[in-house]
Amino acid sequence: MPKAFPEEFRRDVIAVARKGDATVAQVAKDFGISASCLQRWLKIADIEDGNKPGVSQAESAELKELRKRNRLLEQENEVLRRAAAYLAQGSLPK
Repeated sequence: MPKAFPEEFRRDVIAVARKGDATVAQVAKDFGISASCLQRWLKIADIEDGNKPGVSQAESAELKELRKRNRLLEQENEVLRRAAAYLAQGSLPK
């Protein structure tokens, strides 16, 4: 697992890379990270800033939470459906 860099460090590296004074490879080397890591950071930053289409981290987290909530509601609905069927059996005329 690669080591995690602080968010402030990432923002600083992205800002320097976006200035365009040096190549992405040179900026990555200067900051001690791989060029592919910096490319990924730039891609994520472009999506977050709305410069490129894609799902932002906030949207992804919201989608994950909504899926979790949907799963819970489906389970609750199934319990209610089974309870209604069980109770309906008791009210049938004999």
